[in-house]
Amino acid sequence: MFRILNQIVRTGLRTEPVARPDAAGLERLGIELRRRVDARFGHSLAIRQVDAGSCGGCEIEVHALANAYYDLERFGIRFCASPRHADALLVTGPVSRHMEQALRRTWRAMPAPKFVIAAGDCACDGGEFGESYASCGAVERVIPVDVRIPGCPPTPLQLVEGLLAALAQDRD
Repeated sequence: MFRILNQIVRTGLRTEPVARPDAAGLERLGIELRRRVDARFGHSLAIRQVDAGSCGGCEIEVHALANAYYDLERFGIRFCASPRHADALLVTGPVSRHMEQALRRTWRAMPAPKFVIAAGDCACDGGEFGESYASCGAVERVIPVDVRIPGCPPTPLQLVEGLLAALAQDRD
C-alpha cells in the first residue's frame, strides 16, 4: 500500500487542464436562439432525441444541454418523450438496421412543420461504422435531414450552434 502511495506522490498529476466553455458566448447564442424560437414556435421548441445506434458519446453531450450550466430550457427549448409533441428530431449515431423502422415511424409521427438534426459524425456520414449489414449509415439514408452537426462527439456549444442554424433556415 505504501509503495502505491509513494508512486502516486512521485508521479503527481498527469491530467489535462479542464476546458471551460465560453459562458458569454453561450449566453449570446442562447439569446439569439430564444429570439428565433419565440418567432417561429411561439415561445417553446420541443425536441425529440433518438439514439439510432450510437456509442453513447453524443448522448452524453446532448444530456449536458439540460444540466445546470447549459440549461437549454431557459432559452425555450425542451426535450420531450413523444414525437407527437415534438417540433424537431435530433438523431445521434449511425442508423442501425434494427432502428431503421422505428426512426421512420418517429419521423412520420411528428406534426408539420418539423426539422431533423443529425448530430455527430456517425449521424452525418456513418462515421467509423459506415454502411454494413448491421448499419444503414448516415441518417439521411433513412429520413431527410435539414442540419448536420459534425464532431465526435459535438460539444454542447456546437449543438446549440446547430440548433441555431436549423432555426435560421427558411421553411414554409
